[in-house]
Amino acid sequence: MEKQLTDYLVTDQARFYRLAYSYLKNREEALDAVQTAVCRALEKQGELKEPEALRAWFYHILVHVCMDVLRSRKRVTLIPPEALDAGSYEDPLPSDGTLAQRVDALPPEVGTIIKLRFYEDLSLKEISTVTGWNLNTVKTRLYTGLKKLRISMEGDQL
Repeated sequence: MEKQLTDYLVTDQARFYRLAYSYLKNREEALDAVQTAVCRALEKQGELKEPEALRAWFYHILVHVCMDVLRSRKRVTLIPPEALDAGSYEDPLPSDGTLAQRVDALPPEVGTIIKLRFYEDLSLKEISTVTGWNLNTVKTRLYTGLKKLRISMEGDQL
């Protein structure tokens, strides 16, 4: 099991970073969150009973680490874009910033489901495992979020 976990963590690290960045919007915090999640996964690998649940199990850990970071933020510091060094960060979000911003504007529980479903290609059952929510709750929140996104996108076309 340890080799399978290690291989998975090494192979999909870019996906983990992209998900963490979609929550934290900060390169260093996203890298730290991934590192923390990897350490926790390695420490708790004995708790994983079913190898086929590895992906959902690790995403569960990563999402919780990201949520912990968001909760621990004391204040927000705004930095003007011109003050950033263009080579010091990368934006792993989809190129359509408008859509990514609309997903971020959704309630956190809805945004989490949409990110896991469409950014990370998790099944609804895996999302249920990751979030700890009932499968029907996941479905309802997903379809509610998609409806809100569709309405906001159609509003722009008018």
